[in-house]
Amino acid sequence: MEAFKHRISRASIEALAQHLAAAPDPAARALDARRLCRDAARGLEPLELKARVDHVATALAGHLPAAFPAAARWIRTSITRLSPAERDACSMWVFWPLCTFVERQGLAHPGEALKTMKLLTRLASCEFAIRPYLERDQEGVLTTLRAWARDPDPHVRRLVSEGARPRLPWGTRLRALQQDPRPAIPLLDALYRDPELYVRRSVANHVGDIAKDHPALAVEITRRWCAEDPSPETRWVARHGLRALLKRGHAGALATLGYHPARCGDVALELGARRVRLGGALELRARLVSRSAQELMIDYAVHHVKANGELSAKVFKWTKLRAAKGQRLALTRSHALRPISTRRYYSGLHRVELLVNGRSMALADFTLVGANAAAPGRARG
Repeated sequence: MEAFKHRISRASIEALAQHLAAAPDPAARALDARRLCRDAARGLEPLELKARVDHVATALAGHLPAAFPAAARWIRTSITRLSPAERDACSMWVFWPLCTFVERQGLAHPGEALKTMKLLTRLASCEFAIRPYLERDQEGVLTTLRAWARDPDPHVRRLVSEGARPRLPWGTRLRALQQDPRPAIPLLDALYRDPELYVRRSVANHVGDIAKDHPALAVEITRRWCAEDPSPETRWVARHGLRALLKRGHAGALATLGYHPARCGDVALELGARRVRLGGALELRARLVSRSAQELMIDYAVHHVKANGELSAKVFKWTKLRAAKGQRLALTRSHALRPISTRRYYSGLHRVELLVNGRSMALADFTLVGANAAAPGRARG
C-alpha cells in the first residue's frame, strides 16, 4: 500500500497550482504556476507527510499575495467557483497545504482566516489550522464555532467538534481546553444528535479526549445525552466516547450504558492450549450463569509479558447481550497471537482475564513460545 506521504506529490502540487490559476480573481493572472510547482517540488522527496504539507505551504507563501486578506480572497474565490460535484471530486491531499498556509499566514487577520477556513474545510479539513486561533482567542473563536454548528454543510459542522478537540492526534494540544473542557461542551451539545455519522463520530472522539483528563465530566455529559435522547445513535456516541473508560471498567461509564455490577455464577474460563506458538491462535471458552435479567458486556484482557518479565494488560471486546434470569451462556473466541507493528511479543507465561461489566470474573494462564526472550518473571496481576 502506498504511504500517505506520497499523496503530497508533484502531481498534487500541479493540481493545486492549476486550481489557483483558474480562480476568477485578478491576482490569479499574476501566478506563475510552473514556478510554483518547481519551488514546491524542490526538496520534497525525502520529507515525511506533515513535513511535505509544510514544505508546500512555504512555497505557496512565496507566490500568493503577501497581504493575507488578498490571498484569502483569492483562495475563497477559487473555492466558490467549484460546483458541488467538482468539490466532491477534489482530493484533500491537493488542498491540505492551503489549510496550513491559512494557519500560518492569517493569524493577524483572524476574521479573514476563519471565513477562509469555513470554505476550505469542505475540501480539506481545517481541524489543525484552526487550533492556533483557538489558542489566541478561545472565546472569540468558540463564538464563531457555535454559529457554525448550525451550518448546513456537514464538513463545517464536523470542524466545530474536531477543531476544538483538546488532544487531536497530530495536532497541537489545546492546553486551556484540556485543563477545562467546559467552554466547548455547548458545541458538543449542539452536535451529538447530528444526522451525519461523520459529525457524530467527531463528537464521540472529542468526548474520548475529555475522558482522558476528566473522566467524571465525560460520564456526566454522555449520561445527560442518553437521558435526553435514548436513541441507538446517541448510545453509540456515548459508547464510542467512553470506550477507554469502559475498557478500564469505570463504573460510571458502564452505568451510563446500562451495565451494572453483574450478578453471575458458575463462571469458568478455559483455554484451548497451555502453550501457544507466536503466529498461532489461542482458543477461549467462557461459561457463566446469569443470576438476574441484566445487560452484560463481556470482554477479556490478555496480560502480555514485557521485556522486563512483568505483565501488561490489553483489553479486547468479546460480546454484549441481554441475559435472562437463569440463562446459561457458553462463549467461544479465537485470539490471534500474530506479530503486529504495534506490539512486541516476548515468550513466557501470559494471563487471560474474563471481564464481565468491567469486573474480573476468571483467570487462566498460558505460555507463549517462539517470541523474543523476556527477563525472568512470573505472571501476576
